[in-house]
Amino acid sequence: MPPLIVTDSSYEFVPPHQGNIWPRLLSRFATRMIRTRYGIHSIEIRDQQKLATLLSDGHGIVLAPNHCRMADAMVLQSLSQSLHQPFFVMASSHLFRGNRLLKWALRRMGAFSVYREGVDRKAVETAVDIITQGNRPLVLFPEGALSHANDRLNALMEGVSIIARTAARKRQKAAGGSKAGVCVVPVAIRYLFQGNLAATAGPILADIERRLSWRTQDDMPLVERVYKVGNALLGLKETEYLGGPRSGHVPDRLEALIDALLLPLEDEWLNSRSDDSVINRVKKLRQAVVPDMILDNESDPERAPLPTTELDRRWRQLQDMQFVQALSLFPRDYVASNPTVDRILETVERMAENLSGKEQVNPPLKAVIQVGDPIPVAAKRERGADGDPVLNRLDASLTGMLEKLSRESALYPDHQTTS
Repeated sequence: MPPLIVTDSSYEFVPPHQGNIWPRLLSRFATRMIRTRYGIHSIEIRDQQKLATLLSDGHGIVLAPNHCRMADAMVLQSLSQSLHQPFFVMASSHLFRGNRLLKWALRRMGAFSVYREGVDRKAVETAVDIITQGNRPLVLFPEGALSHANDRLNALMEGVSIIARTAARKRQKAAGGSKAGVCVVPVAIRYLFQGNLAATAGPILADIERRLSWRTQDDMPLVERVYKVGNALLGLKETEYLGGPRSGHVPDRLEALIDALLLPLEDEWLNSRSDDSVINRVKKLRQAVVPDMILDNESDPERAPLPTTELDRRWRQLQDMQFVQALSLFPRDYVASNPTVDRILETVERMAENLSGKEQVNPPLKAVIQVGDPIPVAAKRERGADGDPVLNRLDASLTGMLEKLSRESALYPDHQTTS
């Protein structure tokens, strides 16, 4: 399971650096990091002129990319370099804690923090001001969390449209005759594995098999091997949480395990049950559980820390939430419905990450950045609309671009059909 992102220190907002020199200097570092840390050997940018036109016309711009790998923010630096235009980026607060050098670099590249366990007014105000001023585009990841599945989009968070609409209202009041407004620009990021899948995935699966005390299954077809390992890992977790492995279709078993863990937590902390996405359900639970775990003597000097037993109990609950979120990132029939090289590798990587807690990097990768058609943002939300019009259009645009880009991913040879 990936490391749990919770800290027991009080949160302090980290504002972005406003200058343009440091972003341009550090972009060279980002280019090197993309290759050495994330294994991305080439990047292709498509239709950037759509964004260039908005910049020249003076619009306030929100870049809204999908978020499937930790490399995404760094990959977008290539788009920034190509446009000769630094970006601001709203980033999770945990990235600014612990490593001073990373905090320093992130700030100077235009990143600022957002506290996801509650309403971070400073972060929202900073985002609105950036869009209103229109000096640089602002990058907001609308999924709010990594999907780990390049061909699927998680449910989008309302924060993107709320921030953009608030900035549109401020721009409208201060327009002074200007026709420039606010636009949300969908950006699809697609990664294509360009190596030998069997040679890359085989050793990862062998390591998992050894952890299971198995002999390595090298003689088994790769996709069957993935299914077998995945079924075993799921059975182990069902035994841990439910007392024994369950039968049935794997996606149904995943959903049953997720509900078995989340529903009691929702009953305890929210007094209600939700049919929302797993990521949103976990977010609401974390917002209920985490605040009392963080002792802030400045804002509440009289508050005593939680007893150790209660603190330990909440940590276990947070770990369960993290595990549930990881389970939800195995989309239903992801490999079976379209056994491409990239989907198989993503699935193997997620299994290894959940088992070891370590990020998987398997080069060589090619990244494609596809800029979509801008979505104008009105100052007021349309009355009577079914859902949020901005989010609806953003979801449709990102989904369509990712679906089109997925066709560039090759089927694994064992599953290719002959005409």
